[in-house]
Amino acid sequence: MAVIQLPFGRGNISATIPDNRLNGILMSGAHSYKADGEEEAIVRRAMEQPIHSPRLKELVKGKNNIVLIASDHTRPVPSKVIAPAMIEEIKEGNPEAQLTILIATGFHRPTTRAELIDKFGQEIVDRTDIRFVIHESQKDEDMVFLDTLPSGGKFLIHRIAAEADLLISEGFIEPHFFAGFSGGRKSVLPGVSSGETVMANHCSEFIDSEYARTGILEGNPIHRDMIYAAKKAKLAFIVNVVLDENKKVIKAYAGHFDEAHKEGCKFVDTLSGVDAIPSDIVISTNGGYPLDQNIYQSVKGMTAAEATCNPGGVIIMVSSCMDGHGGESLYDTFAGGEDKNAIMKRFLDTPRDKTVPDQWESQILCRILLKHKVIMVTKAPKEMVCDMQMDYADTVEEAISMADDYLNKTDAKITVIPDGVSVIVRNYKQS
Repeated sequence: MAVIQLPFGRGNISATIPDNRLNGILMSGAHSYKADGEEEAIVRRAMEQPIHSPRLKELVKGKNNIVLIASDHTRPVPSKVIAPAMIEEIKEGNPEAQLTILIATGFHRPTTRAELIDKFGQEIVDRTDIRFVIHESQKDEDMVFLDTLPSGGKFLIHRIAAEADLLISEGFIEPHFFAGFSGGRKSVLPGVSSGETVMANHCSEFIDSEYARTGILEGNPIHRDMIYAAKKAKLAFIVNVVLDENKKVIKAYAGHFDEAHKEGCKFVDTLSGVDAIPSDIVISTNGGYPLDQNIYQSVKGMTAAEATCNPGGVIIMVSSCMDGHGGESLYDTFAGGEDKNAIMKRFLDTPRDKTVPDQWESQILCRILLKHKVIMVTKAPKEMVCDMQMDYADTVEEAISMADDYLNKTDAKITVIPDGVSVIVRNYKQS
């Protein structure tokens, strides 16, 4: 028997799989990549040799209103590692500069003070020379209009970002299930953009594009909007990191928001690309905390399983979901019992300017459910999971037994993806 450890919340759970049924394990090369130095040293070295950009300490000269866009509580960005190096260069280049850290919540709930301390550390959060502002995408009074996106949507951004003398950001790069990769330009859109702008960018037409998939930037209409927004917002400098399975920094990229990001994406593409191992049963996770806090985020890990699961097969999603569904409209979309084909038709018939909150996540989940049964091993309430037209299991072994019953066979092959958000599955079926 093979015993595989799967990330679950802040810990792990074990999955026991018969040797004759284990078809393969898909893992990012990050788990075996040997970092060249300590985390802080990796970040500082990248900042000392920025890509297509002067150093940050040069950029801040003469700029008094500096705004640093930082990731929120849903992302494992190690701000404790990145922010000190950025703050140090800012203060070195311009000791009088006023620094605001704008938390890029995108369309998520506001980050709490406790979560800020967890991300940045007490010392930075308590500093009197740094102001923290939490972006709230639904506060229209905080937004200013900058331009019209290539998609036709209005580009509205947080006023603090728009009024910055110098706009910079930190973040991390990993495969993203419809933007291709996280990081870079995403700190602006959706990070600190209006909910109206996010919805235009995440419209059903774009989500349905064959190019809006994991690891794809070229031809991706969502990425095109994001690049345009970052340019228009004058995002001047980024520090993005790549993390291993333990959320430790193994690589860093600093400099021009697009050029540095591209270099990082090339590395992640090489590191994370795996060949599909088609199976009737695929087990995936969301890589543990913080990305497996809710069902909403867990759809990401499901897409990795979707990419290697045989048509009509079963996806077993292992995700703690301590915060429940994570999106009321996501829950409501499926809880009404409406036929999934009707749900999908409704999405595809929705014009770009009529996109509703969380429609994109619902659309992708619906796409998966139309092709596969999904069984969740989770701490979310069983009734909630079943209401959302998925099945619930207490353990991975119970889920495998349920999958066997559904498939009407006991020898179906099983592929395991220990971290579904860290891999780019090659040779997969485009939807």
